[in-house]
Amino acid sequence: MMVQASNPSRIFTPTEANAMLPLVRAITRDLVRLSREVIERHQRVEHLKAGRSISFGDPYDEELAQIDEELTKDRQRLHEYVQELRQLGVEPKSSVDGIVDFPAMLDGELVYLCWKYGEPEVAHWHMLDGGFSNRQRLTDAALASGAAPGVN
Repeated sequence: MMVQASNPSRIFTPTEANAMLPLVRAITRDLVRLSREVIERHQRVEHLKAGRSISFGDPYDEELAQIDEELTKDRQRLHEYVQELRQLGVEPKSSVDGIVDFPAMLDGELVYLCWKYGEPEVAHWHMLDGGFSNRQRLTDAALASGAAPGVN
């Protein structure tokens, strides 16, 4: 089930988002690691396949087919990581960068609390259509109280 911006399955306060962060961090770590590996392997395979003519019984073609099969399984696992995050009520935005949004309310408007893998806590927010590049720091008061996000 995909979290819809107009009807999220859960609304988070900063305190709730940070309380869930250990689990989100663990899943996101696996998602980022595998996503980067899949991209790298896919690029190597495409480079190896470039300009090759396929012939029956070619051992390299058999090996490439096996690698393709493994990539398919890994892509399925990536999908499962994304689904795990969505079941928690959060929205993964970038599997390579590990960007995850937590639906929240600000002055009666739906926004996202924004976290990136490697950050120690959920400490930013942005409008639904704002994206990562437009995120703003949560106020210290919002972080301390768990209240709705605000800007400094």
